[in-house]
Parts: sequence; C-alpha cells; structure tokens
Amino acid sequence: MAGGWQAPLPAMPGPPAARAWRRLTAPEGYGPQWRRLVEAALELGLGPDDLVAGGLDTIAAARGWKPATVALYSKVARYGGVALPTVRTPEPDPPVLELRPLTEIRSEAPEHLRTVAWCALALNWPATVGQFRALRRDQVHSTTRRLIVATEDGEWSVPGARTAWHAWEDRRAQFPALADSPWVLPALRRGPGPGSVVGGQLSTQALQVTFAKHAVRTAHHLRHTAPPSRREQAEALAAAYLTLSYDSYRRLALAAGAAPVSPRGAVRAERSVAKAARQGRPRRP
Repeated sequence: MAGGWQAPLPAMPGPPAARAWRRLTAPEGYGPQWRRLVEAALELGLGPDDLVAGGLDTIAAARGWKPATVALYSKVARYGGVALPTVRTPEPDPPVLELRPLTEIRSEAPEHLRTVAWCALALNWPATVGQFRALRRDQVHSTTRRLIVATEDGEWSVPGARTAWHAWEDRRAQFPALADSPWVLPALRRGPGPGSVVGGQLSTQALQVTFAKHAVRTAHHLRHTAPPSRREQAEALAAAYLTLSYDSYRRLALAAGAAPVSPRGAVRAERSVAKAARQGRPRRP
C-alpha cells in the first residue's frame, strides 16, 4: 500500500512538486479526477505540502472552479493521502430556480438539440452524468403522451420531454454516424483520444462541459430576448445560469419534486426543500 503524504522534516526542503506527486497513488475510482488535480497543481508549481499549507484556493482561482468542484477535489485529495480539510458540498442556491428555458428548442444545431433533449429528460428523470453517459437509445421509448426510460435499475415515466426528444432524433437521423449510434448523447465530433469517433460514447467531463456551454448560451439568449417588462427577472435568471452545472441542475430538479433516480444528491435535495420551507419559499410545481 502506498504511503500517504507526509510533511517534510523541519528545516528540510520538500522534494520538487512533480516528484512529490509521483510518490502518491491515485485513489481507486478517482483516477481522472486525481490526474486533473495533479495537473492543475503542477501548472502552478504546487506540491502536496503546498496544498496542505494553503488549501485549494490558489488552484480554484486559477481554474475558475466553482464551490462544488472545490469540494469534489478536496475529497479526491484526501482519498489520495493529502490531508486537506473537509469542504462541504454547497446546496443548490437558490433552491428554487426556473429550469424550463434550458429545455426550449431555439435552433436545429445538433449540439443544441442534443443538450435540450438531455435537459428535458433530466427535468423529470434526474439521473447522474454517468447514468446519462451510459444511457442507450433502446432504453428510451416514446408513447403518445410521454417517454419511458427503462434501465437495469427500473422503469420511469418521463412527461414533458417528447418534443425535445423527437426533435433530436429527427435531426440525428440526417447524419449516418449519429443515426447508427446506440447512445442517447453521442459525440458529435472526434476528440483528442485515439478511440474517439463521431457517434461514440462521450466522457463524463465532456458532458459536464456541454451542459455548462448550453447554460451560458441560454443565459445570453434570455438577456437578448427579454421584453422590458421582464428584463429584471431575465437578468437574475441569466446570472444564475452562467454558473449552473449539471449537478446543480439535477439537484434543483430533485428539490422541485422529481423522483430520485439514484441516491446521489437526493439527501442534499431534501435539505434544500426543507430550507426553502423554513424560509417560506414556494416549491416549483
């Protein structure tokens, strides 16, 4: 078993940052996150002892990490033997947020339609990024009134997503590589990896980036199209969308009443509902 991080002896210089990181082993199940944490630290010349002394604030500022991301990498660092303090994952703020604009179709661009279909599904089937990454088209069936999602974990009825789903299905049918892909959210272009192909399975990181881009573009759309009477509300909503991640979107959907698909995030969503109730805020229908 690899030893955890150990502070240098008094008056003894620590090893170079790169060598110090090589002495540690990525925690099981968190290889990609550990690699990104190490890369971010090395870009700033920081070793494990620097993180213990100063925390992740410097890296978070340089990378623009949100509080939820800082909480994640703090956990990954601790699992890898770097003794960082526990950072609580922040609750969705605000606990009630209008999410419908993210499910509205604004163009026929494949990337837009793919993400709109994802958001429409997630509004009432709030699965994790990993579950959406693995979701196959043969697991989603359309009835006259709603979609049915059937996975190894169960079957769910998903209302309100048929329009977005069929718009995406019709558009992808125009491209052979996408029409033949088994994935609900396939790659639209080749990535840097040697095994990446159009229609292939996207990575978790790529999906998170895709959602963030969609949220930002929706924010810009709201700001440019809002009538004067709704300008203030649109500005507030757009500001929230500029920093919205898929994990927060999912927790907000759970807090709004969507049935949990997996245990992850359900407890935090329940805390958000309780917090909103204490503050007298209505729950979104």
